[in-house]
Amino acid sequence: MAELNFFTGTMDSGKSTLALQTNHNHAARGRIGRIFTTHDRAGEATLSSRLGLTHAAIEVDATFDFWRYVVDTLTHGGRIDYLICDEAQFYAPAQIDQLAKVVDELQIDVFAFGILTDFRTALFPGSARLVELADRLQVLQVEALCWCGKRATHNARTENGVMITEGEVVVVGDIENERERAEQVDVSYEVLCRQHHRRRLTAARARAVSMAPEPLPFG
Repeated sequence: MAELNFFTGTMDSGKSTLALQTNHNHAARGRIGRIFTTHDRAGEATLSSRLGLTHAAIEVDATFDFWRYVVDTLTHGGRIDYLICDEAQFYAPAQIDQLAKVVDELQIDVFAFGILTDFRTALFPGSARLVELADRLQVLQVEALCWCGKRATHNARTENGVMITEGEVVVVGDIENERERAEQVDVSYEVLCRQHHRRRLTAARARAVSMAPEPLPFG
């Protein structure tokens, strides 16, 4: 029976690498799949991992319909055995429903990969819907680490070096044109443990604090 699988973890936990490996393993057995992504760090229509691996993909925008795409492909004689869906946290809940329908009605496996929560510690709508619908949910075992060495559980966003907890959810810091936005804001991301996320203590701020001169014992 086909299944809707959701693999999740923080940034740097190897989600995109696993997506590429999953595609390789299935393709090596003669299965034919399609790869989808959105807002990838490498740019449009590309699935990339932080290890430097890349693969062409189909870009998912707000209007993309997974059910219609698969049905049209099959109707025109194409073959699809599985779907690889990276950056699934950015998909709309309705698109997750379409993926579930592809699994149930067409018996096509779906492997979705994404982050659970955003920099505000709130669930992404796409990830929330995947948690509700997935046949299997797996937290990746490759643990990303906070700068302090503890297991990282939260994703932090910094703008011009300052950690923020409010703002637009979708801002892809690794894409060049995002960095050249009109506001000229330098956006980057970092994984932190819960304690340091609550304290807004990023690696850069921790270094700055440790290098600050200690107050004199008199005065």
